[in-house]
Amino acid sequence: MSSSTPGTTGKKTKAATEAKAATTAKAAAPRKATGTKAATGTKAATKAKAAAPRKAPKAESHLAMVRRARRINRELAEVYPYAHPELDFRNPFELLVATVLSAQTTDLRVNQTTPALFAAYPTPEDMAAAVPEEMEEIIRPTGFFRAKTKSLMGLSAALRDEFGGEVPGRLDDLVKLPGVGRKTANVVLGNAFGVPGITVDTHFGRLVRRWKWTDEEDPVKVEAVVAGIFPKSEWTMLSHRVVFHGRRICHARKPACGACPIAPLCPSYGEGETDPEKARKLLKYEMGGYPGQRLSPPADYPGTPAPALGAE
Repeated sequence: MSSSTPGTTGKKTKAATEAKAATTAKAAAPRKATGTKAATGTKAATKAKAAAPRKAPKAESHLAMVRRARRINRELAEVYPYAHPELDFRNPFELLVATVLSAQTTDLRVNQTTPALFAAYPTPEDMAAAVPEEMEEIIRPTGFFRAKTKSLMGLSAALRDEFGGEVPGRLDDLVKLPGVGRKTANVVLGNAFGVPGITVDTHFGRLVRRWKWTDEEDPVKVEAVVAGIFPKSEWTMLSHRVVFHGRRICHARKPACGACPIAPLCPSYGEGETDPEKARKLLKYEMGGYPGQRLSPPADYPGTPAPALGAE
């Protein structure tokens, strides 16, 4: 028979219950991560950090862009040391007419058309006096032949009446002629008179935007921006090199990135075919072993002259 009293037994039972509850609470309390669990937590943190969005690359400064642009020009000069206007001409008048005809068509088609045109109308006086329907028939292969006939007869009359039958060598005078804009004027000034000019055609505008020299779309604004990047002495040849590159390698729809000599300098690399073998199959004109656009190219042109009209 136990000697403890009922009161003592109750106190012991209560104390035991409280002690057990304290032990349970301590066991349930969160513990510091150690060993394997700590390592797992560190890995999770590392993964979370890696998954976090990275900062965008630092924007290219204007000075860095100018340096890159000038390097592109230097490297294009090595690739195309023979770059030239791809319109056949023998004098300023022929170049002016050929450039007007080149709108909305290829230089090749113009070069195949102008021999017959200049045989029929060798001077501004002759062209101003032409029978419109007869001229339209000659230049029909270049497209928009009615509008072009009107422009050619109009500019020829202006040359005859206002400039003594001679093509003026000033931009302000050239752009006043019917059908002559800044692009045409700069082509004539740069290649017939040796006056530096930037020719912003579709190829030139497309490439300078692809190279991030400017995001302007308006040709006059593009011309102004690029003129500020390069010395005036480079303007004419820069125009030829960029156009050459656009026609031969950096095509509008599928540029041959994998065969591009300036790929490391191009912020748009990868827009086209990057596989070298596939890219080489996209090359055009002399770069791909095909004839150029001129029937009478310069002596240093490395490609084959283009065929005459009807001989393709």
